Amino acid sequence: MSNECNNDCSNCASAGNCNDPKSFLEKPNAMSSIGKVIGIVSGKGGVGKTMVSSLLAVSMKRRNKNVGILDADITGPSVPKTFGIHGKAEACENGIFPSKSKMGIDVMSVNLLLENESDPVVWRGPVIAGVVKQFWTDVIWKDTDYLFVDMPPGTGDVPLTVFQSFPVDGIVIVTSPQELVSMIVGKAVKMAKIMNIPIIGIIENMSYYECPDCGKKINVFGDSHLDETAEKYGIPVLAKIPICTDLAKLCDSGTIELFEGDWLESATDKIENL
Repeated sequence: MSNECNNDCSNCASAGNCNDPKSFLEKPNAMSSIGKVIGIVSGKGGVGKTMVSSLLAVSMKRRNKNVGILDADITGPSVPKTFGIHGKAEACENGIFPSKSKMGIDVMSVNLLLENESDPVVWRGPVIAGVVKQFWTDVIWKDTDYLFVDMPPGTGDVPLTVFQSFPVDGIVIVTSPQELVSMIVGKAVKMAKIMNIPIIGIIENMSYYECPDCGKKINVFGDSHLDETAEKYGIPVLAKIPICTDLAKLCDSGTIELFEGDWLESATDKIENL
């Protein structure tokens, strides 16, 4: 239901379908050509959602697909840094052009529009949601086979805006091994079901640490409950990503495209075969 609803259906354009998320879909930029839209979500922060978004984009790009990342985490944008993208995005009278990574992945983030990338974004929820919507309507996503939407944690304004305004083909839920995560995952699953958004699967980040000397897997955050959680909600496990210092260094240095791990190959297969 629209935030501007006055409970009078007689003159409402959404009468009869106001509970259908697709009734609020926004048209993309006229110059855009977008294939699949994949949301990357988490119920809480700090689980590595941006890293997973970036790795999925890199994995798909290596399959010769045209890929974009829409950084919808407006108050905590980190996608450009992960790819070593600095400076400002360019625009013309028809819209805004996303910046390109070294591999040619299109990236749009609020950091590419700020005077200084370290400036904080101190905006209220409706303004933030409006900017996310503009990243869909005003940005020229040209010949994009897969657009990954890196969303902020939780079930607030931005996820709601994305689910209502974008034709999301599916979401990937990112989590970590802590026991409380089962409840957090449940919130994300239930929101997706309310919004009629397909769930592609779940990825556990920081799942374990592999000893470089003996190869033993150490559960740094305790035993994983991922399999039970996935079974409880009837969603597939796509990957279990270990703690990897090399990957962390690549993210910090803006060279994530150099990473050669194959943990997300099955997840990429799943997305490609949607």
